[in-house]
Amino acid sequence: MVTVRGVRVKVVCVGGGPAGLYLAILLKRQDPSRDITVHERNPQGSTYGWGVTYWRGLLDKLQAHDPASARAIEEHSVRWSDGVAHVRDLTTRHHGDEGFGIGRHRLLDLLATRARALGVRLEYESELSEPPAGADLVVAADGVHSALRTRRAGHFGTRITSGRNPYIWLGTSKVFDAFTFAFTETDHGWIWAYGYGYSGDHSTCVVECSPETFTGLGLGLDRADEGEGLALLEKLFAGVLDGHPLTARTGASWQTFRTLTNETWHDGNLVLLGDAAHTTHYSIGAGTTLALEDAMCLADALRAHAALPDALAAYQRRRQAELLSVQSAARYSAQWYENLPRYVHLPPHRMFALLGQRHSPLLPYVPPQLYYGLDKAAGRLEALRRLKRWLGPRAARALHARAAARRD
Repeated sequence: MVTVRGVRVKVVCVGGGPAGLYLAILLKRQDPSRDITVHERNPQGSTYGWGVTYWRGLLDKLQAHDPASARAIEEHSVRWSDGVAHVRDLTTRHHGDEGFGIGRHRLLDLLATRARALGVRLEYESELSEPPAGADLVVAADGVHSALRTRRAGHFGTRITSGRNPYIWLGTSKVFDAFTFAFTETDHGWIWAYGYGYSGDHSTCVVECSPETFTGLGLGLDRADEGEGLALLEKLFAGVLDGHPLTARTGASWQTFRTLTNETWHDGNLVLLGDAAHTTHYSIGAGTTLALEDAMCLADALRAHAALPDALAAYQRRRQAELLSVQSAARYSAQWYENLPRYVHLPPHRMFALLGQRHSPLLPYVPPQLYYGLDKAAGRLEALRRLKRWLGPRAARALHARAAARRD
């Protein structure tokens, strides 16, 4: 029973990413007497990825749960409020909501420092593939390839589906002043990049293309080594890189995105958190946000419920309900890019407008030019705005139910 007063409770978090570290912080703040250890299989200071994005709404939630870590994260983040799309040699810029970027390494360092200050033990180069004996609560926060979840995949009802488009996660010394999209046409089809700053001297650059373009350009490991592949990408995106190089982490490779879901998120005293429980396509930039929100929700549930089974059940119910709209948006976002030729020949300002609407379940079924006109009209007429808000979620639920029925 994790919330029993006066009893020293032992919590083990397996995985030292944002989800595991932040949960440890929150649980230690709730009750300093808790014995909390975070086990991370990698050495301290090593991490995959470059920078992560988040929005003001997450910062407000972090402030409400732990002001100290919220201040540190905001102080070390860069900001932007514009989005820019480059299509061939044309450019369009839109002003939008304030966004933030922070290096993944910096974020983990800030969270680790805060956890240690509160008395959490951090064990690096410590890999657990089985729940440790003697723990009251074991948190599987060990990512999409979670060993703890995989050993009980049948119980959790794990389902993994692979996307169509290859992508690679890169970095660059080019500092983008806005969230930047670049679409380049080649003899083998379109290839595009998402770029955003995360520090004063570096940006993330995710490159994606169709399988046909990937093969035609020779980007597979069997046809081009890493240096040749990066040189080709630098040439294709020279217009936005301004002479800056692209760099890859050791072991980085092209892959297709794996969308992971679980029917059940807990088994006895073991509970899934973050990417071990769910993933959403990187094009909506929500992975870190959702992981931190998982931690907030689980901490809240453990505070509100005296019995562990009740707390874990409440956590699962709430997060699965909250994720429905996000997962739907991620599916449609991925599909928008998979069907890029449907939109890329529109005038750039119209294409960028529909890029912003890519989460809509209606967009794939309405001719792009017509959708653009209706959306513009809806922005002026309150009745059409209400109809769009009413129709969109219902269409999403109906289409999701139909897809689920086909899978079953």
